[in-house]
Amino acid sequence: MGIIEANHISYEYTRRDDEGTVLEITRALDDVSLDVHQGEFISILGGNGSGKSTFAKHINAILFPTEGTLFVDGKNTAEPENTWNIRQEAGMIFQNPDNQIIGNVVEEDVGFGPENMGVPTEEIWERVYEALKTVGMYEYRKHSPNKLSGGQKQRVAIAGVVAMHPKCIIMDEPTAMLDPMGRKEVIRAARALNDVEKVTIILITHYMEEVIYSDRVFVMDQGRIALSGTPKEVFSRVKELEELRLTLPQATLLAEELKKAGLKLPAGILSEDELVRELCALAGRRI
Repeated sequence: MGIIEANHISYEYTRRDDEGTVLEITRALDDVSLDVHQGEFISILGGNGSGKSTFAKHINAILFPTEGTLFVDGKNTAEPENTWNIRQEAGMIFQNPDNQIIGNVVEEDVGFGPENMGVPTEEIWERVYEALKTVGMYEYRKHSPNKLSGGQKQRVAIAGVVAMHPKCIIMDEPTAMLDPMGRKEVIRAARALNDVEKVTIILITHYMEEVIYSDRVFVMDQGRIALSGTPKEVFSRVKELEELRLTLPQATLLAEELKKAGLKLPAGILSEDELVRELCALAGRRI
C-alpha cells in the first residue's frame, strides 16, 4: 500500500434550501483511483471545476468520499479516530499564505504546529530552524510575515508544515496568487523537500510548467482522471490536452510548431533547455 491510496472514490456536493430540501447534487469526483508511493513527486492538473482541489481536500480529511475509500499511510480517512493522525502525516498548503500565517514573527509562526502537537520546546526550535533552512527562509526568521513577498510568505507556510515532520505535503494551487518569481521560489522549495528530505509531494496546479519535474502527472476533467503518466508521456499527447482546454508549456508548443514545419524533434519536449539540446543535436546531424 502506498502513502496515498484512493479506491474508486466519488464525492457529491449537495445544495439545499433553508428548509433542507435538496436543490442540486453536483458530482465533483467520479470513480477516482490512484496510488502514491512514499517519496514520489506527484502533480495533478486540471481546469476549474475538474475536481483536483476537491481531491486534495480528501487527502487531508477535510472532505470524505461519498463512495469508495481513501487511505493515508494505511489509515481510512472516513474513520473519525484517524483524522488527527492523518493531518499530522499529510500537511496541507493552500492558495493564500495569509490564511495560514498567524504569528507576528516568522519563527514563531513556524513553531505553532509543533507546539500544538506537544513537541518539547527545545525540539520545537530545532525543527523551526531546520524547516526554515530547508525552504531558504532562515535569514528571515526574526522578520514580520507582513513585510515578506508573496513567494516568501508561501515558503514560510511550507516551513510551518515541514516543522511538523509530515510524510506527505499536499500543495493546493500554492502559486495561484503569486507572481512568476514567487512561483519559482515555491516550486524550488517543493522540489528540495522531495529531493533532499524525501517528503512525498502532491502538487495541485493548472500551471503546466510547474509539473515537468514530477515523477507522475494526473490530468483531471469533470471529476475523473483523464490522462496519467510521466510528464513526457502526458505532454506527448498534445491533441488530448488541447481538447481538455489546458495550456501547454511554451517549449512544448514551440517544439510542436517546429515539428509541423518539418523538423524531426521527439515528442514530449518539456523545457527550453531540452528544446535547445534537441535543436543543437539536430543541427549537428545536418552539418
